[in-house]
Amino acid sequence: MSWVWVGWLVFLAASFAAFEGYALTHGKTTLSRFTWNISKAFPLFPWLVGVLVGVLACHMWWGGIVCFAPVK
Repeated sequence: MSWVWVGWLVFLAASFAAFEGYALTHGKTTLSRFTWNISKAFPLFPWLVGVLVGVLACHMWWGGIVCFAPVK
């Protein structure tokens, strides 16, 4: 099952590289410019992204009440 997630992350990185490469070679909007445009139109966007990333980080890496133990 873990290979599915590795494959998904590799696909994510490859698709990001492909979209950025396309945007840079064809003069289209890159992810950083898109993020800047959204932040300019909706100033709360960076804060919302920070909350989302923080919640996911706590969900993934914070043990909370139970200790980390390998799943069998």
